[in-house]
Amino acid sequence: MRYWLFKSEPSTWGWDQQVAKGEAGEEWDGVRNYQARNFMREMSVGDLGFFYHSQKERAVVGIVEVCAVAHPDSTTDDDRWECVDIKAVRPLETPVDLDHIKADERLSDMILVKNSRLSVQPVTEAEWGIICALGHTKP
Repeated sequence: MRYWLFKSEPSTWGWDQQVAKGEAGEEWDGVRNYQARNFMREMSVGDLGFFYHSQKERAVVGIVEVCAVAHPDSTTDDDRWECVDIKAVRPLETPVDLDHIKADERLSDMILVKNSRLSVQPVTEAEWGIICALGHTKP
């Protein structure tokens, strides 16, 4: 299993909307960055990810699971763009904001710290455990 981080502007698509999709999940569509797309191509069903609210909140708020591997993005006819489907697993007991992530020396190499604009990114197993602990949430 691998770990990931999915960033979304809560005014466009937030945690509550993700939860409302239930077991069926939802396409993580609209990504138009080659590196983020390539990361989605690497994902497998069952991989876990952090759901991150960008913009004002800037915090990891929940855990999602990949429920469908990369497939054509239904929001475009351009076959260069693919997406995965994700479903909500559980919220973090305590959201972990970007300031706390940046302040934790153990997370200094995390892609979120070094390239906060990338909308889909890998997370190491160690980073996963640290953020879950900071969020008082079972990994």
